[in-house]
Amino acid sequence: MTDPSIPWAAPELFELPRERAEIAPGAVHVPGWLPPQAQRELVLRCREWAVGPAPLRHAVLPGGGRMSVRSTTLGWDWQPYRYLRTGDRKRAPDMPPWLSELGRRAVLDAYGAGAPDVPGYHPDTALVNFYDAAARMGMHQDRDEASAAPIVSLSLGDACVFRFGNTQTRSAPYRDVELRSGDLFVFGGPSRYAFHGVPRVLPGTGPAELGMRGGRLNLTLRMTGRADATSPVPH
Repeated sequence: MTDPSIPWAAPELFELPRERAEIAPGAVHVPGWLPPQAQRELVLRCREWAVGPAPLRHAVLPGGGRMSVRSTTLGWDWQPYRYLRTGDRKRAPDMPPWLSELGRRAVLDAYGAGAPDVPGYHPDTALVNFYDAAARMGMHQDRDEASAAPIVSLSLGDACVFRFGNTQTRSAPYRDVELRSGDLFVFGGPSRYAFHGVPRVLPGTGPAELGMRGGRLNLTLRMTGRADATSPVPH
């Protein structure tokens, strides 16, 4: 029986390191990709965007349902199933060049320098989602983009159960992956249009030094592939 008064005997000190894993062809999980300082800086930026000209809100689906996550965007205005035209009506802040470069580095680290998706990967939009303890994301495909370039997902704060499925149906087969603060998940190629979702957030698991007071932030970086994105993408 472990004696918790002995520091070196505490069971959490013996947790096996989490390894980079290919969850499905083209879907790569890189644990701890963002170092702590970078996580803190990104949380601060998210706080600025959350109260900016396009503040966090519960998006309303075409059928009238309201998403439980709160979202905002960078680069392009977005509503479910479409990106909106840039120009005078644009509310979303511009996509910061440093964030686009972070996305390029993420794809490079996930796939390697020789991968065909790497050279031209420069995301022009980011969706920022905030999950409180009760928020969920149903199984869906990311099909709002005209480009089939990979999706880059960065996690901050509380861990979650990330369900990564197949390209044909919302149901099984799928695989559940625990995404923690700082984790990178990239999916492209054969897995670009895989159904995926977040059935559960794990409250109280985020690093205290982030100062988030609970909840999970998720940034997904994407290439829209469109100069005028007012038209909805067929689903």
